[in-house]
Amino acid sequence: MNFNSFWYFLLLIYSVIIFMFTIFKKRNIQTLLLIFAIIGFGYFIETIIFNFLGSYDYYPHIIKSPSFYDNNLGAFFSNALALPVTATFIVTLHLHWVWMILFSLFFVGVEWLFLKLHIYSHNWWTLVHTGGGIFVYFALAKLLYQQILRRKNVFFHYLILYFIVGSISGSAHILPIIFFSNRVYHPGWFADPGRDSMALAAVFYLCASFYYCLLTVLAWKIEWAKYVLTGILMYIVNLILISAGFLQSLVWWDIPYYVVLSLVLLKISIVVEKRLAGTNDPANQENYF
Repeated sequence: MNFNSFWYFLLLIYSVIIFMFTIFKKRNIQTLLLIFAIIGFGYFIETIIFNFLGSYDYYPHIIKSPSFYDNNLGAFFSNALALPVTATFIVTLHLHWVWMILFSLFFVGVEWLFLKLHIYSHNWWTLVHTGGGIFVYFALAKLLYQQILRRKNVFFHYLILYFIVGSISGSAHILPIIFFSNRVYHPGWFADPGRDSMALAAVFYLCASFYYCLLTVLAWKIEWAKYVLTGILMYIVNLILISAGFLQSLVWWDIPYYVVLSLVLLKISIVVEKRLAGTNDPANQENYF
């Protein structure tokens, strides 16, 4: 462990402690649904401001090359761990808005420290963006949790489903690329090949997540036909991307992995939708594991 990674692993330890405490206190399915939903929302926002607009850069020095993969992994510590875990802690324990302000300031302080330690840097982003953005993030988490407890709006019901599926889809799609270099995307959008690859990977998982949710909503007489179609489409899309020069598959298990993953994610989408529908029943407001 080097100097940079030490501080990022401190964020990991903080996240695990807060997560375990929250789960121990609540022990219900709604808490898990919320954390995955808010992770998915964070991924969506990061795709825009981080991948495409280059808001800031992380330097955890965990992945040696490409440098943007290391940068992207640093973003995971924030968007898949510290922020969503804290938001879930605040919302599910029904903490007052003052706590939202205090935790927003806490993360501003953490960001300031990371800047001073030169393990993180701003491009056009500022600490003001962080403070305001995190407060809004916590407020949205409250809104999503209210919708999870009892559906009041069909749009939010399916938006939450999309965020939950997106959180799993995004992690399962991108983390193997970062750690195992199983594939590289070449859309030609950015000069940095790592950033170029991560940008198309993000677009890929966002579109795939929409497909899984859409297929979940549609009623089919033959349910297993959804899985057959999904597997075939994922295989064909990968072959098209390879033939067009947008994708380079580097290991034998790459395409089989994403085909199987598409089937798993479709199943997860169907299960989660049923769970969300179940939590909308007032009799299931304390739906424990």
